[in-house]
Amino acid sequence: MKAQQAGSQFKQQINGSFQLQYLVYLPQNYQPQGNEKYPMILFLHGSGERGDSIELVKAWGPPKIAEEKGLPFIVVSPQCPNGIWWNALLLPLRELLDQTIQDYNVDTSRIYLTGMSMGGFGTFALAQAYPDYFAAIAPVCGGGTPGMVKFIKNVPTWVFHGQDDDVVLPKNSILMVDALKEAGAEVKFTLYPGVNHGSWIPAYNDSGIFDWFLEHRKQ
Repeated sequence: MKAQQAGSQFKQQINGSFQLQYLVYLPQNYQPQGNEKYPMILFLHGSGERGDSIELVKAWGPPKIAEEKGLPFIVVSPQCPNGIWWNALLLPLRELLDQTIQDYNVDTSRIYLTGMSMGGFGTFALAQAYPDYFAAIAPVCGGGTPGMVKFIKNVPTWVFHGQDDDVVLPKNSILMVDALKEAGAEVKFTLYPGVNHGSWIPAYNDSGIFDWFLEHRKQ
Protein backbone atom coordinates (compact mmCIF):
# COMPACT_ATOMS: atom_id res chain seq x y z
CA MET A 1 0.00 0.00 0.00
CA LYS A 2 1.29 3.44 -0.91
CA ALA A 3 1.59 6.04 1.81
CA GLN A 4 -1.28 8.49 1.62
CA GLN A 5 -1.76 11.95 2.99
CA ALA A 6 -4.96 12.79 4.82
CA GLY A 7 -7.11 15.26 2.93
CA SER A 8 -5.88 14.09 -0.46
CA GLN A 9 -6.77 11.54 -3.12
CA PHE A 10 -4.49 8.85 -4.54
CA LYS A 11 -4.58 6.18 -7.22
CA GLN A 12 -4.44 2.54 -6.15
CA GLN A 13 -4.89 -0.80 -7.90
CA ILE A 14 -6.36 -4.13 -6.87
CA ASN A 15 -5.37 -7.35 -8.61
CA GLY A 16 -8.03 -9.81 -7.51
CA SER A 17 -10.35 -11.65 -9.86
CA PHE A 18 -10.15 -8.55 -12.08
CA GLN A 19 -7.66 -5.68 -12.16
CA LEU A 20 -9.25 -2.40 -11.09
CA GLN A 21 -7.64 0.98 -10.56
CA TYR A 22 -9.30 3.26 -8.08
CA LEU A 23 -8.99 6.49 -6.15
CA VAL A 24 -8.88 6.63 -2.37
CA TYR A 25 -9.64 9.87 -0.53
CA LEU A 26 -8.74 10.08 3.16
CA PRO A 27 -10.47 12.75 5.27
CA GLN A 28 -8.44 15.60 6.70
CA ASN A 29 -8.55 14.19 10.24
CA TYR A 30 -7.56 10.65 9.20
CA GLN A 31 -5.03 9.08 11.58
CA PRO A 32 -3.62 5.81 10.17
CA GLN A 33 -2.07 4.78 13.48
CA GLY A 34 -5.03 5.72 15.65
CA ASN A 35 -7.99 3.72 16.91
CA GLU A 36 -10.65 5.91 15.33
CA LYS A 37 -12.74 4.33 12.58
CA TYR A 38 -14.06 6.40 9.67
CA PRO A 39 -17.22 6.15 7.57
CA MET A 40 -16.67 5.15 3.95
CA ILE A 41 -18.36 5.83 0.61
CA LEU A 42 -17.96 3.56 -2.40
CA PHE A 43 -18.75 5.57 -5.54
CA LEU A 44 -19.56 4.07 -8.94
CA HIS A 45 -19.20 6.50 -11.85
CA GLY A 46 -21.20 6.69 -15.09
CA SER A 47 -20.38 5.27 -18.52
CA GLY A 48 -18.61 8.45 -19.66
CA GLU A 49 -15.84 7.99 -17.09
CA ARG A 50 -14.87 4.47 -18.15
CA GLY A 51 -11.36 3.88 -19.44
CA ASP A 52 -7.80 3.85 -18.14
CA SER A 53 -7.35 7.51 -17.18
CA ILE A 54 -8.13 7.66 -13.47
CA GLU A 55 -8.54 11.45 -13.62
CA LEU A 56 -11.87 10.91 -15.42
CA VAL A 57 -13.32 9.53 -12.20
CA LYS A 58 -13.00 12.96 -10.56
CA ALA A 59 -15.45 14.51 -13.04
CA TRP A 60 -18.56 14.21 -10.86
CA GLY A 61 -19.89 13.19 -7.50
CA PRO A 62 -18.06 12.34 -4.27
CA PRO A 63 -14.50 12.19 -5.70
CA LYS A 64 -14.97 15.65 -7.24
CA ILE A 65 -16.39 17.08 -4.01
CA ALA A 66 -13.69 15.40 -1.91
CA GLU A 67 -11.01 16.87 -4.16
CA GLU A 68 -12.44 20.40 -4.11
CA LYS A 69 -14.01 20.77 -0.66
CA GLY A 70 -13.17 17.71 1.40
CA LEU A 71 -15.54 15.15 2.91
CA PRO A 72 -15.65 13.44 6.34
CA PHE A 73 -15.51 10.01 4.69
CA ILE A 74 -12.97 7.65 3.22
CA VAL A 75 -14.08 7.80 -0.43
CA VAL A 76 -13.23 4.88 -2.72
CA SER A 77 -13.87 5.46 -6.44
CA PRO A 78 -12.99 2.60 -8.80
CA GLN A 79 -12.76 3.03 -12.58
CA CYS A 80 -14.68 0.69 -14.84
CA PRO A 81 -12.70 -0.29 -17.97
CA ASN A 82 -14.03 0.51 -21.43
CA GLY A 83 -16.66 -1.82 -22.81
CA ILE A 84 -17.65 -3.21 -19.39
CA TRP A 85 -20.57 -2.44 -17.08
CA TRP A 86 -20.51 -2.43 -13.29
CA ASN A 87 -22.98 -5.33 -13.22
CA ALA A 88 -20.19 -7.53 -14.63
CA LEU A 89 -17.77 -6.50 -11.87
CA LEU A 90 -19.69 -7.32 -8.71
CA LEU A 91 -17.11 -9.79 -7.36
CA PRO A 92 -14.14 -7.45 -8.03
CA LEU A 93 -16.05 -4.65 -6.30
CA ARG A 94 -16.64 -6.85 -3.27
CA GLU A 95 -12.93 -7.68 -3.26
CA LEU A 96 -12.22 -3.95 -3.39
CA LEU A 97 -14.44 -3.41 -0.35
CA ASP A 98 -12.62 -6.16 1.53
CA GLN A 99 -9.22 -4.74 0.56
CA THR A 100 -10.21 -1.24 1.68
CA ILE A 101 -11.46 -2.53 5.02
CA GLN A 102 -8.13 -4.32 5.45
CA ASP A 103 -5.96 -1.35 4.43
CA TYR A 104 -7.72 1.55 6.16
CA ASN A 105 -9.49 2.36 9.42
CA VAL A 106 -12.99 1.80 8.06
CA ASP A 107 -16.03 1.79 10.33
CA THR A 108 -17.73 -1.27 8.86
CA SER A 109 -21.06 -0.21 10.36
CA ARG A 110 -20.96 2.96 8.23
CA ILE A 111 -20.18 1.91 4.66
CA TYR A 112 -22.31 3.71 2.07
CA LEU A 113 -22.80 3.02 -1.63
CA THR A 114 -23.77 5.47 -4.35
CA GLY A 115 -23.42 5.81 -8.10
CA MET A 116 -24.77 7.74 -11.06
CA SER A 117 -26.28 6.58 -14.36
CA MET A 118 -24.42 3.34 -15.16
CA GLY A 119 -23.22 3.57 -11.55
CA GLY A 120 -26.81 3.95 -10.37
CA PHE A 121 -27.60 0.59 -11.94
CA GLY A 122 -24.38 -0.73 -10.43
CA THR A 123 -25.40 0.56 -7.01
CA PHE A 124 -28.61 -1.45 -7.03
CA ALA A 125 -26.84 -4.53 -8.42
CA LEU A 126 -23.95 -4.48 -5.93
CA ALA A 127 -26.21 -3.84 -2.95
CA GLN A 128 -28.53 -6.67 -3.98
CA ALA A 129 -25.54 -9.03 -4.35
CA TYR A 130 -23.86 -8.05 -1.06
CA PRO A 131 -26.44 -6.22 1.10
CA ASP A 132 -24.67 -6.98 4.39
CA TYR A 133 -21.86 -4.52 3.58
CA PHE A 134 -23.95 -1.36 3.41
CA ALA A 135 -25.54 0.94 5.97
CA ALA A 136 -27.37 2.90 3.23
CA ILE A 137 -27.33 3.33 -0.55
CA ALA A 138 -28.16 6.16 -2.96
CA PRO A 139 -28.63 5.29 -6.65
CA VAL A 140 -28.73 8.37 -8.91
CA CYS A 141 -30.46 8.27 -12.34
CA GLY A 142 -30.14 4.50 -12.48
CA GLY A 143 -32.42 1.51 -12.18
CA GLY A 144 -32.43 -2.18 -11.52
CA THR A 145 -34.44 -5.36 -11.24
CA PRO A 146 -37.57 -4.83 -9.13
CA GLY A 147 -37.81 -8.56 -8.42
CA MET A 148 -34.48 -8.39 -6.58
CA VAL A 149 -35.39 -5.69 -4.05
CA LYS A 150 -36.13 -8.34 -1.42
CA PHE A 151 -32.37 -8.53 -0.89
CA ILE A 152 -32.09 -4.84 0.03
CA LYS A 153 -35.38 -4.28 1.84
CA ASN A 154 -33.41 -3.74 5.07
CA VAL A 155 -30.92 -1.30 3.50
CA PRO A 156 -32.09 2.35 3.70
CA THR A 157 -32.24 3.73 0.15
CA TRP A 158 -32.48 7.23 -1.31
CA VAL A 159 -33.18 7.28 -5.05
CA PHE A 160 -32.63 10.35 -7.26
CA HIS A 161 -33.70 11.03 -10.85
CA GLY A 162 -34.39 13.92 -13.21
CA GLN A 163 -38.00 14.12 -14.34
CA ASP A 164 -36.95 15.01 -17.90
CA ASP A 165 -34.19 12.40 -18.19
CA ASP A 166 -34.28 10.99 -21.73
CA VAL A 167 -31.08 8.93 -21.37
CA VAL A 168 -32.19 6.77 -18.44
CA LEU A 169 -35.94 7.19 -18.19
CA PRO A 170 -37.34 8.03 -14.73
CA LYS A 171 -39.52 4.93 -14.83
CA ASN A 172 -36.36 2.91 -14.15
CA SER A 173 -36.12 4.50 -10.71
CA ILE A 174 -39.88 4.65 -10.16
CA LEU A 175 -40.23 0.88 -10.64
CA MET A 176 -37.48 0.26 -8.09
CA VAL A 177 -38.94 2.71 -5.57
CA ASP A 178 -42.42 1.18 -5.90
CA ALA A 179 -40.99 -2.32 -5.41
CA LEU A 180 -38.99 -1.19 -2.38
CA LYS A 181 -42.07 0.40 -0.82
CA GLU A 182 -44.06 -2.76 -1.43
CA ALA A 183 -41.30 -4.76 0.27
CA GLY A 184 -41.53 -2.51 3.33
CA ALA A 185 -38.15 -0.86 2.83
CA GLU A 186 -37.04 2.53 4.15
CA VAL A 187 -36.88 4.44 0.86
CA LYS A 188 -36.80 8.10 -0.17
CA PHE A 189 -37.32 9.31 -3.73
CA THR A 190 -36.30 12.69 -5.12
CA LEU A 191 -37.54 13.43 -8.65
CA TYR A 192 -36.14 16.74 -9.90
CA PRO A 193 -38.60 18.71 -12.08
CA GLY A 194 -37.07 20.11 -15.27
CA VAL A 195 -33.82 18.18 -14.81
CA ASN A 196 -32.51 15.91 -17.56
CA HIS A 197 -29.84 13.24 -17.12
CA GLY A 198 -27.57 15.38 -14.92
CA SER A 199 -29.52 14.81 -11.71
CA TRP A 200 -26.23 13.89 -10.04
CA ILE A 201 -25.38 17.60 -9.82
CA PRO A 202 -28.21 18.52 -7.40
CA ALA A 203 -28.15 15.07 -5.79
CA TYR A 204 -24.52 15.32 -4.69
CA ASN A 205 -24.35 19.09 -4.15
CA ASP A 206 -27.68 20.25 -2.75
CA SER A 207 -29.67 17.35 -1.31
CA GLY A 208 -27.96 16.73 2.02
CA ILE A 209 -27.06 13.20 0.92
CA PHE A 210 -23.85 13.07 2.96
CA ASP A 211 -25.61 14.08 6.18
CA TRP A 212 -28.27 11.48 5.40
CA PHE A 213 -25.62 8.81 5.03
CA LEU A 214 -24.19 9.66 8.45
CA GLU A 215 -27.63 9.25 10.03
CA HIS A 216 -27.49 5.56 9.16
CA ARG A 217 -25.47 2.86 10.82
CA LYS A 218 -25.68 -0.83 9.98
CA GLN A 219 -27.33 -2.79 12.76
